[in-house]
Amino acid sequence: MTILTETENGPLVLSPEQVAEIGRELDALRDRITADLGERDREYIYSIIKAQRGFEIAGRGLMYLGFLPPFWLAGVAALSLSKILDNMEIGHNVMHGQWDWMREPGLNSRVFEWDTVCPADQWKHSHNYMHHTYTNIHGRDRDIGYGVLRIDESQQWNPYYLGNPVYALALMLLFEWGVMLHDLEADNIVKGKRKWADIKRLAKGQIRKAGRQVLKDYIVFPLLSGPLFVSTLAGNVTANLVRNVWAYSIIFCGHFPSGVQTFTEEETENETRGEWYVRQMLGSANISGSKLFHILSGNLSHQIEHHLFPDLPANRYPEIAPEVRALCEKYGLPYNTGRFSKQVGSVWLKICKLALPPAIVGKGSQPGVIVMRERQVEPSEVGG
Repeated sequence: MTILTETENGPLVLSPEQVAEIGRELDALRDRITADLGERDREYIYSIIKAQRGFEIAGRGLMYLGFLPPFWLAGVAALSLSKILDNMEIGHNVMHGQWDWMREPGLNSRVFEWDTVCPADQWKHSHNYMHHTYTNIHGRDRDIGYGVLRIDESQQWNPYYLGNPVYALALMLLFEWGVMLHDLEADNIVKGKRKWADIKRLAKGQIRKAGRQVLKDYIVFPLLSGPLFVSTLAGNVTANLVRNVWAYSIIFCGHFPSGVQTFTEEETENETRGEWYVRQMLGSANISGSKLFHILSGNLSHQIEHHLFPDLPANRYPEIAPEVRALCEKYGLPYNTGRFSKQVGSVWLKICKLALPPAIVGKGSQPGVIVMRERQVEPSEVGG
């Protein structure tokens, strides 16, 4: 794994022994937290579920008073919080298997379904498997640009990307639909690389799940409010919009701000455990904030820790973050973190900059890290 850009004092070089030691230290950290899981973690996730359900009941109920603007706004706020908690701190983390150890049927990653149009099984393939296995590897991780955006300099520029900011805005507003369509690989369909036979099962699952969501939010609940159909419909649309904008912003801040690095398939071929850990740290970014902010982000504000340990309960990320940061400092690795305004501003600046031809904006610089890998001995080199 080699990143050839340079820092002010030249690239950081990690030896195979250092990388192996990083792997051992992170494995030990993971083992310690896993052994400590117990009652306080159960209490945490139960409290989040209770809050989410409370907000949903409050939001749905307040819509019956939606003819009064303050009650409508309060209903939208409560329903938005419900959807954010369901998607971020509950759904995303449950489907990572973070709570499987509890053996609670409602928190089982294999059967859990969330309040969004994307089927859980498809999300687990595109996100849990493809993204978390091949984080920031060009040609493998389809989260780089989501098949729509130019989000990294390694993506070859063409005139289509002049619309980068517009595409990003549309993706943000319709984020749950973008996530739903992600596994179809629409760009490959356009290029003729995928055929109907390849996506037929996926499309049927999406139509079935999206149909249920549309029926619930845009028909059933508005109809139940009788003469307040329009205001309830508007409230549900707004709550979904708020959730989409929030989820998009948190996820993009964790993956695409300035300083986050990408990799090639050649650089990451036959990775060791330590090399995988290093790639996760270099390819992620955190967001600083309050305890409430972290909860509402699903603790994806600790994206570095999440990429290192995607199946550890997310409420533990704030606890282990100082240790991960200290490990980075020990070996001179960057620990990319900053307040929300800084990270989201960096993302949008990058989106706008990469819309333009490289000849106009030039080439950016990133922290340089070189991971020295033990050379594989070819059979022809073995003497005898």
